[in-house]
Parts: sequence; C-alpha cells; structure tokens
Amino acid sequence: MADLPFRAFDADHHYYEAEDAFTRHIDPRMKKRCMDWAIVGGRKRLLVGGRINRFIPNPTFDPVAKPGILDAFFRGRNPDAKGIAELFGELDPIHPAYRDRDARLVQLDAQRLDGCFLFPTLGVGMEESLKDDPEALCAAFRAFNRWLAEDWGFHYQDRIYAAPYIPLADPDWAVEELEWALSQDARLVCMTPGPVRGSTHGSPADPIYDPFWARLNEAGVTLGIHSGDAGYNKFADEYGSGGEFKAFAFDPLRIALSAAPVADKLAAMACHGLFSRHPNLRVATIECGSNWLKPLLARLRKAYGQMPMAFQHDPVEQLRAALSVSPYYEDDLEELKHTLGADHVLFGSDYPHAEGLAEPTDFLYDCKGYDEDEIRLVMRENALGLVRPRPA
Repeated sequence: MADLPFRAFDADHHYYEAEDAFTRHIDPRMKKRCMDWAIVGGRKRLLVGGRINRFIPNPTFDPVAKPGILDAFFRGRNPDAKGIAELFGELDPIHPAYRDRDARLVQLDAQRLDGCFLFPTLGVGMEESLKDDPEALCAAFRAFNRWLAEDWGFHYQDRIYAAPYIPLADPDWAVEELEWALSQDARLVCMTPGPVRGSTHGSPADPIYDPFWARLNEAGVTLGIHSGDAGYNKFADEYGSGGEFKAFAFDPLRIALSAAPVADKLAAMACHGLFSRHPNLRVATIECGSNWLKPLLARLRKAYGQMPMAFQHDPVEQLRAALSVSPYYEDDLEELKHTLGADHVLFGSDYPHAEGLAEPTDFLYDCKGYDEDEIRLVMRENALGLVRPRPA
C-alpha cells in the first residue's frame, strides 16, 4: 500500500450486484421483458429480455476473482502466454464489503481511503442488452436504482457516493428518474460511452434531451461516463471479431481497433453544442482510459478551425473546462497531465475488479512527473470537488 500523508479518494470503486438488484423492485408486469434467473446446464444464468446474457461470465459473483489478479495482463505483460482462465486462477468467496456498505466503510479505512465513487459491475452491460425494448430498459433501471438506493445509498456517510444509472432512451422518463435521484441526494449519475441506445435520437446532445441536461446543469451533479458495453462490437463485426460483448473475452483485434466510444460521445456533446447550452456541466470519464483524449482534442481543434461558424464557442476549451478523466493506471499519466492539467485527473483503482489494483493507493506509483501538490489533487481533491456543490 502506497504511503500518502493524507487519506485518498478513489473515483472508481465497484460493488458486485446482489442477485436481485434488477428484480427486487421490478414491476411484475415487466419482469419477463427485463431480468430473471434460470438454471441452464446446472448453472445459474442471467436472462435479459428472455435470453441468456453473457456480459459477465459469473453474474452471481460468488465465488469471484481476486482484486488486481489481472494487473500484469492489463499492463501488456503475459510472458507465459496463459489463457484468461489460467490468469484468473482460484476464485475467492465473495467478500462482505463487495455487497454491504458498512463492511465497505471498514475496508475503506483499511485502505486509507476517505471515500469513493461507486459504480456498477453488471449494470454497465445491460443498456445495450435492452436497447430494442426501451420500455423494458427504463423499467429495469428504475428497479436497479431503487435497489441501489436501498442497499448502498447515493451519499452514504459522506464517504460512499453510489451513482444511479440513468439511460436517455425515453427523455421524459430520464428527467423523472433524475428528479427522483436528486431527491435521494445523488451527487453523480452514471452512463456508459457511445450513443443513446433505444432511441432514434442517438446523439446525447440532441435537443430532445435538453430538459435532462438542464436539470443536471442546474443541480451541479456530475455525469460519470463509465466503461461498459457501448455496442461498439458492431465495428469489430466488420472485421470478423465482434459478436456478443463479453467482459473477459479478449481478442487482439478488438484491443487494437481505433473505435473509441467515450471519445465519440464527448465529440457529439461538443459538436452538437451541449456545453454551450449547459455551460456548468461537469463530466468525468471513469475506467475509459485516457489515450483517446489527445487525438480527440486535435480533431475538435481542426473542426473548429475549419468550420468556426458551426460552433458558438471553442469546443476544445469547453471540453477541457468540463472534463475530468480517471485514466487506466497503465496509461501515460504524465502526458495526460500536460494534455488536460493535473487539476482534471482523477485517481481510480477499479477495486475490487480483477483488472484493477489490489491496493488502490498503489496508483501513486504510476504518477510519474507529478509533484506533491499535484499528487494531492489527483489522489483526493479533484474527485471530492466533483461531489461538492459548486461555489455560489
């Protein structure tokens, strides 16, 4: 565990969903169109829209992978050419802290963390799975968010900030869900990268969604764009490597392709005027890496230079002002500092996932080129600033 002179704040922690996360509060009339469980071939399988869902290979999460067990793999090292099952090794019984907020507080103390943002594990793969049934999509996430509020809370003990997931498929529904989340003291909301699914209006900056963004803008609540199934396997399909999205089904071509759903989502927001219409929006990208950022800013800079009449304001400056990035720890963090500024970089460990850090604060060891003041910003103050009200 890294030795810091202060308690850090982790912008990327996760729970493992309870088995009834999508079913405890579901409208019984919608259950068959949303989530259910079935025993198939002697194993408990998740059904989504009546079909077996393979986003997570073990959606009961018990047993579950050891935190950080894939660290070397995600740094690009696998000298013994082991398959993913070998790299996972022996699984552990699920830890109470992965499903209980008071046990998580005890764990945060042991990790010398003051607090964390808390994101879904299974939930970030479900929007794409229900995109062809928008009514079921909204019903499923309404139920999910009620479970999340009940088991974790959106602002627990000023330390655990769980993010309700609000898809935009139905704009009126999204505003209703946001109002409810705000009434529960939510400090950030979650979406995944890529376009709006389940709607003919694919750009998140289409004016049809402006009532949602206006309310988020007014409330000063941060949008957390967390990695998940963005539907981008369709691009890999063109090269014969797509198919159903599976969290741990790695393919070299999928890794090497250039499609970047988080960059595309932000490009649409910038080019379609979202930050001009709602200038106080705060956006944090979580577990989406950072290598896409510099090329995105270069493309926006060129587009603005070629077609300034298409923009009300400089999209590069708008994005730089609105955006915070929690990079992969294996990224070039020094380049990210020079591209965006240390005051917009967030420490995120992805704990307790296999691809994250076993000791969250070990993120410090990858912060080469950051001075002490910048380290404090990255490891604590920047994330805390995103869940504090803006100064009047």
